[in-house]
Amino acid sequence: MLTIHRFICIYAAEGDFLSGNGSYSEKRFIGEYSADLVDFVKRSSNLDLPLLGKKIIVDAGNGAGGFFVDEVLKPLGANTEGSQFLNPDGTFPNHIPNPEDKTAMSAIKKAVIESGADLGIIFDTDVDRAAVVDKNGEEINRNKLIALISAILLKEKPGTIVTDSVTSDGLAEFIKSRGGKHVRFKRGYKNVIGKSVELNAAGEYSPLAIETSGHAALKENYFLDDGAYLITRILTSLSNENGESVSALIADLKEAKEECEIRLTFKPDCDFKALGLGVIEDLKVAAINMQETTLAPDNYEGVRINFDKDNDNGWVLVRMSVHDPIMPINIESDAVGGTYIIAERLYNLIKGYEFLNTEKLKNYFNKGEN
Repeated sequence: MLTIHRFICIYAAEGDFLSGNGSYSEKRFIGEYSADLVDFVKRSSNLDLPLLGKKIIVDAGNGAGGFFVDEVLKPLGANTEGSQFLNPDGTFPNHIPNPEDKTAMSAIKKAVIESGADLGIIFDTDVDRAAVVDKNGEEINRNKLIALISAILLKEKPGTIVTDSVTSDGLAEFIKSRGGKHVRFKRGYKNVIGKSVELNAAGEYSPLAIETSGHAALKENYFLDDGAYLITRILTSLSNENGESVSALIADLKEAKEECEIRLTFKPDCDFKALGLGVIEDLKVAAINMQETTLAPDNYEGVRINFDKDNDNGWVLVRMSVHDPIMPINIESDAVGGTYIIAERLYNLIKGYEFLNTEKLKNYFNKGEN
């Protein structure tokens, strides 16, 4: 069966367009959408100009998020001078619109410092992901972003926060300290959304499903993967005279001393899915048999091995990519040099698998390269 997308693409490629009588109308939906966001912040603060006196800038990376300046921030009273790269341009001449990209984050951090902004906002290309930068130029993404929106939501009502599998132990402690419950689930925004929906259906209140990449979906927003709504929700914490800074809301978030991600590949023409799952099962057995390690009890993806405080004080997660012949490895440690030691221990466990390219792991603990 042809999907409507394939149908359109085939006719467009062949130039064989349909003809006939009909009519169409134009409606600017972005205006209605933005007005709803503005109204939400106003109602939350009981103020007509809740961001008056705040300087908030946007870096849209020449993606689709430039509308947020004129359509949302300015009607709320914010000073947006210093915003950049607002006009859509598919060649992305300034930087990749990606909150996880180092160049992109450096650009918004620099803009915040130079303009003296209270907050910087960065969107990805289609505005389903976002991150922020505080007035000191400190980026708030990944675990920090999850902590920030969790703090806002859990202050209103305790519930379960669903994240992907690579979130930190410090984040789990933070959510618990706010009266919440943390569930680490599989990577993939559809997976975390599905888990949160499932929990709510079973009677367990879960207001948020979010990945470390910045994909976030809120129950109150029908679990839409919407970066603009995420940012609007964060703005409510700034939208009154006594509004806290975003950094103050997560001041007690414990961060690991070291963390890294290493992505191993498989040799060509092998059954990477079956072989990779075999490696993971072997690692589970190895972790059980080692005195200094335990298996994480709440892990839904791959194998997450905890190292005790006397042995590098951290964890390693080994999993399979959803689609690609890649085995991502995430390591976190509260000990200086701990990630290198954990990487070497893992290497010694998996170096004998000839179908797996382990050089990146070896280079990491030998040279600090990944």
